Formats: sequence, C-alpha cells, structure tokens
Amino acid sequence: MSTTENASTEASHDPAAATAATDAVEAAAGSQLSTAPEEDSGPVGIGVIGWARWIWRQLTSMRVALILLFLLSLGAIPGSLIPQNSVDLMKVAEWKRTHASWVTVAEKLQLFDVYTSFWFSAIYILLFVSLIGCILPRTWQFVGQLRGRPPAAPRRLDRLPAHTTWRTEKSPDEVLAHAKTLLAGRRFRTEPGEGHVSAEKGYLREAGNLIFHVALIVMLVAFAWGKLFMSEGGKLVLRGSGFANTLTQYDDFKSGSMFDPDDLPPFSFTLDEFDATFEPDGPQKGTPRDFKAHVTYSEGADGKPKKADIEVNKPLEVDGSKVYLLGHGYAPIVSVTDPTGKVVFKDAVPMLPQDKNLTSRGAIKVTDGYKNKNGEKEQLGFSAQFVPTFAGKGQGTMLSQFPDANFPVMAINAYHGSLGVDSGLPQNVYQLDTTKMQQFKKENGDPLAKMLLPGETMELPDGAGSVKFEGIERWATFSVTHQPGSGLALAGAIAAIAGLAGSLFIQRRRIWVRAVTGEDGVTVVEMAGLGRSESARLPQELSDLAATLHQQAPSASDPVEETPEGERG
Repeated sequence: MSTTENASTEASHDPAAATAATDAVEAAAGSQLSTAPEEDSGPVGIGVIGWARWIWRQLTSMRVALILLFLLSLGAIPGSLIPQNSVDLMKVAEWKRTHASWVTVAEKLQLFDVYTSFWFSAIYILLFVSLIGCILPRTWQFVGQLRGRPPAAPRRLDRLPAHTTWRTEKSPDEVLAHAKTLLAGRRFRTEPGEGHVSAEKGYLREAGNLIFHVALIVMLVAFAWGKLFMSEGGKLVLRGSGFANTLTQYDDFKSGSMFDPDDLPPFSFTLDEFDATFEPDGPQKGTPRDFKAHVTYSEGADGKPKKADIEVNKPLEVDGSKVYLLGHGYAPIVSVTDPTGKVVFKDAVPMLPQDKNLTSRGAIKVTDGYKNKNGEKEQLGFSAQFVPTFAGKGQGTMLSQFPDANFPVMAINAYHGSLGVDSGLPQNVYQLDTTKMQQFKKENGDPLAKMLLPGETMELPDGAGSVKFEGIERWATFSVTHQPGSGLALAGAIAAIAGLAGSLFIQRRRIWVRAVTGEDGVTVVEMAGLGRSESARLPQELSDLAATLHQQAPSASDPVEETPEGERG
C-alpha cells in the first residue's frame, strides 16, 4: 500500500466525540508549544494587593507593550512638526510669533521640549518596564522549554492536522530506529517512547521573539544614554584659522542633562583650504557639485598633526566625536582707518548666505580704537551686502548670479555712535543695531552708501576716516557631535531585525512516529505533525519525511486471497 493512499485522516464513528477529542488534543499540544505567559482576566484576590497584582500583569502584557510603543511613536510626531528648544531657539521664537494663539497650550503641554516632557518620559519609562516585565517570565518559560523533552505521542495521531499511515514488513523497532535517525538528521530534538518517537523543532522562533524584545530594550537604553550624555556644537572657521574642542570655542552648544564639559575629548583642527565646485551652465547652473574641507588635526594636547578631508556626509572621527561639514560662505576682508590714517580695524568678516547663489548679508562692527576728528571715542558700524558674482552696473540689483567669486562686489552703509555692545545683552553678529547710531551723510545730505570692488575704498565724510575692501576669504561651518550609545543602538537595531525575522519565518512544530504490530503481524506506521500556527509547510515537511522513511520501511504488499475450487469457472 502506498503512502499517499493512506494520507487522509480517518473518520470516527462518533462525529461529536471525534471533534471533542481532536479539540482537546490540539489544545493540549498547542499550549505546550506556547511560551507566552497567560493573561489574567481581572484582579487577583481582594484589596490593594489584588489590584496591584492585576495592574502589574496588565502592564507587563504584550498587548499593553504594543499600545505603549504605538503611543511613543505618536508622541514623537509633535517633536518633528514643532521646533524644539534643544535644536533651534530662533525657529521656536518664529513659531511662537506665527502661532501666537497656540503658545499657551503648547507651553503647558511642553511641545517645545517634547523629548524631555513629563508625558513623553512617562510613556518611555512605562514601555521600558512593560518590556522587561514581558521578557522575564517568557525567558524563564523558554529556558524550561529548552530543558524539557518532546512530549509523548497522543493516543490518536490520525486526529492531528497533518497525518499519514502505511503498513510495512519491517519490525516496529527497525522503523522507529530509522525514524529517530531521520529526524535527528533533520535537526529535530528526538525522544523515544513506548512504541513511538517524538520530535520537536523550531525553538529559535521563540528565541527570535525574545531577541527582538531584548533588542528594543537595548535601543531604549542606548537612546536614553545618548540623550543624557550627548553634546553638539557648531563653529564657523575661517580659512587659515583653527578650532580647539573646548566649550568657549563654540558659537553655539547644547548638551544632555548629565553632560560634563570635562568629558569633551581634547582635539583641535585647522582649516587649510576649502574647495567648492558648482555646475557652470545649463538648467542646473549653480547647483553644488562637491564641497571639501582640507584640515590638519591633532588628538590630545601633544598629538601629532594629521591631514584629513571633511566632506558632506563624510565626517572626521576623532576620539569618539564626529566633525561634520555643514555649510560655507564668504568673508570679505575689510580695513577701517580713523581720521589720522591709523588702521583701527582689519579682519575677515563672515557674511550670512541668503540664497543658493550665496548673496550674503552681514555687519562690520568697530567697537574699540576709533576716535573722531574731535578726539572723542566712538563706535562705527557698517551694514554690508556681498555678492560673489555681480550682474554688472545697471544690469540688476545686489543679487548674485553664481555662487563662485567671479565678480565680487560689496555694498556698505556707514553709521557712527553706540553699537550697544556694552549693554550686556547678546547681539546677532550678522545684524547691526542702529537705534543709537546715526548714518554718515554725503555733502548733499543723502545717506552714505557705496558699492566696492576688491581693493576699492570708501572715504567717510568730513575726514572721519575710510573703509577699504581688501579682499575675500572663505569660511566653513562645522558641527562637532558626541553621541554615546550610537553603536549600542545600531547593534540593538540589527538584533531586532534578526530576531523579528526569526520569529516570522521559523515555525515551531512537532512530529510523532508510531510503529506497532497489527493483528496480521504486519507493522502499522503512523506519522503526524502539529505546528504552533497554521502553515502549508508542515504537511509538505511531513510528506517529505514520510517519503524518506518509506524508503527504509516500504509498504507491505497486500495478501492475495485464494478462490475455492468449487467457485472456479
């Protein structure tokens, strides 16, 4: 008799009893396959202790963990839509001006500090506790499953979802020996029993599930660690100038609540050259093609100088910190003389780009050393606009036609008086506060303003001095970040993906083989399988195992019945 001829499940004479027995067998076997903790339907016991135990079991259930994970994702949305104080205070101020009616509500809900708010922290901590509470009992149950052995075969294998049977002339012991060798060779854990062999496979499914949840905890710890101990600062560096990684060197700086300035790794670098190339023509004219900062850096106080190139998305890594190239621009070199011809100011003044062609604005502030023709101390200020490629006189306004310095022009307006720098209030270095200043006037009473080419000079009226456009320097902005825990977060993410793949694609299943001697002395072989979840692969796998075992224990031939002599024709 062939294997396929007996591959169907036999019908019972009592359908109701058969159905009940099938349900009982499948429920018992399925419960043995599961390692998930049982959920509690309500408070256990009476009083505070009972409620506390019920709340704890609800909090540590997988359902609540998924809800908290979803809430954490929802809670992060305002942080991406609304400017954050920890990222950009100027954008926060602009948002408040634009949405004045929402400011009170937003501040009460801490929407400008989402990731440090009480409600986001509460979700974060509850999720952390819930995941740990989910994992610990599952881990112990999984360890118990690993230490256990496959259960004995059910009494009626033909009631399981996947089943096949055939008769063979091999003895039961031979069939079971072949079955055990076959299943062990397919990496099943086998356990011999009385007249049967039990086998189980797919333990890595639950292992993958546990790895996934442990990896989530690792990522939460890594993110919290990084948030508490992170530091990030920006610095504008002129070509030929340098930077040392100390707190006073940064133009702007933010850090985590547990950051210590002494934790800044000691290193320094100098911007030797900055290269920028752009599309010269065509529809993409002016589009950046490549930015590269050539630097010389050294680690520690006595480190040897080393050369390196910093490009967009290719940072310089030094002692756990990363130096990113963020932007670039121009810094006109300007000199100012007093009425006696003495140079009281000469420096490269960075200009802030306004568009993709690097039309830039800035301010030149002479705070010390200047005296007017009456010998009185005074401060000078110049609002400036710089274009690297001017369209030409009479051919347009002060808007750059190309980001490279092909035809640089600087337009300035001159003021004198008090810059307000002695008030103790912070000022924007790119803007000029003229509330306490007066603009220089021409002889005809018009405001003094002039466009200068490199090397040209603007004379101040009444012999008050002069301003000269000496030349052009370039600058680049860098972001220095120290983000501890990023490697741990990456490892957790990789482990989470691996664990999730294992829990999705590995199937936990059991196979039983029974071999007994029939009434006619021929061995009856039964094979059945049960999976933790419905899958078309289990019947296919059972069919493949049965076909392989059938080669070792082939079907017995049916006996030929003899016809009595009297009945022969």
